[in-house]
Amino acid sequence: MRRIDLRGTTPSAQDLRRALPRAAVDITAATEVVRPIIDRVRTEGAPALLDLAERFDHVRPPALRVPAEAIGRALDGLDPEVRRALELSIAHNREGHLQQVPAPATVEVVPGGTVSQRWVPVRRVGLYVPGGLAVYPSSVVMNVVPAQVAGVESIALASPPQAAFGGLPHPTILAACALLGVEEVWAMGGAQAIAALAWGFEDEGGSCEPVDVVTGPGNIYVAAAKRLVRGVVGIDAEAGTTEIAVLADDSADPALVAADLISQAEHDPAAASVLITDSPALADAVEAALPAQVAATKHSVRIAEALSGPQSGIVLVDDLEQALRVVDAYAAEHLEVQTRDAAAVAARVRNAGAVFVGPWTPVPLGDYMAGSNHVLPTGGTARFSSGLNVLQFLRSQQVVEYSDAALASVADPLDALARAEDLPAHGASVLLRQGRGTAAGTDTFESAEVTDAADAGADEGDGGAGKDTGFSDTVGVLRP
Repeated sequence: MRRIDLRGTTPSAQDLRRALPRAAVDITAATEVVRPIIDRVRTEGAPALLDLAERFDHVRPPALRVPAEAIGRALDGLDPEVRRALELSIAHNREGHLQQVPAPATVEVVPGGTVSQRWVPVRRVGLYVPGGLAVYPSSVVMNVVPAQVAGVESIALASPPQAAFGGLPHPTILAACALLGVEEVWAMGGAQAIAALAWGFEDEGGSCEPVDVVTGPGNIYVAAAKRLVRGVVGIDAEAGTTEIAVLADDSADPALVAADLISQAEHDPAAASVLITDSPALADAVEAALPAQVAATKHSVRIAEALSGPQSGIVLVDDLEQALRVVDAYAAEHLEVQTRDAAAVAARVRNAGAVFVGPWTPVPLGDYMAGSNHVLPTGGTARFSSGLNVLQFLRSQQVVEYSDAALASVADPLDALARAEDLPAHGASVLLRQGRGTAAGTDTFESAEVTDAADAGADEGDGGAGKDTGFSDTVGVLRP
């Protein structure tokens, strides 16, 4: 692993972002690659999805909608040990996500005037579970459980078709769907799946209705597709290839640190593994432990490529303070804290998708059994994004209810603000309820004509609010 020595320097946050290991990922370029794919799916629907499956997944599914009997067969054929593990993961994740459900609340702003906060689930979601170099039934759990806890009514899940299984998604994926009661499963992957969920399509096996929110991890092309459909649907985050950062001091066990770096490098040759430490001795010991551990793993070639890539490395710092600045600048998807008083150190971290505290809390625990969610922001987006959670399937609604007396108590200050903004009809709406004023917002219906110049100025200043409505600002005058 390459080393970046920051000792004796005081780089800014911007300097750190430039200096720290990061994959050479250009999501803007990826966006241009997937744009025609998304456009094609939006306009052509199922025929495009079948063609793209043949092109990218090397199999043409017999049908895009996975038959119910195939989902049932997958569960029947599931290894009993794997089934028990999935059931335990589901139970733990339900417990972990139930704590995220916000409680409704009501506040009385003035006597008789209340504002209530309620949380309403979206009606339908599309959940993406990747294929590729590994099988991710755990991602089925991580996507479905928070949606179910939120109370989502309709769930559609997409996963790439597999040539080895006759164009169906991997049977372990289907078995996980069965355990969770997900009946609508589609054999489609990549950017095309994201587009299909966002816009919907008609298929011989049944129509896929457009969803309200799309969530789930994937490669850079899936992340780019989610960027392009944002606004048509809600998304969780642009979660790309996995990454881990380990913040460790000389109290850490180098063998455990090495094992944890390897655990995430196992996902993909582009996976990022970063050690941040103020101990050169620990850095040396971790590097010494890596070769034997890598050689002993099944995916040693993939791991070695990830650890030697530009996205991975060891960052040497002067002390804990500098280490925390590096941690926040890097904003890792997964951050392990293996230091003295690890809980206190972890409490000072601002930017990370999820934080794993102490030597007995490795990242793989969060991948499967911790009760936390493993769909997390990558590529530094943890500075402003959260991991997948119940709130991403809920919308906050404010419900306002005022009595006559409560409205009267704020009528005059409301009218003053409305007039200050030159919106007298706002105040009139309230004053009329108090038996005061007129619907025009003035004591008479007198009003000055608006000149063409002023009308044009309104068009320039507020997007045409004065010119394109068909009404002049003179009360009651309708113009063509």
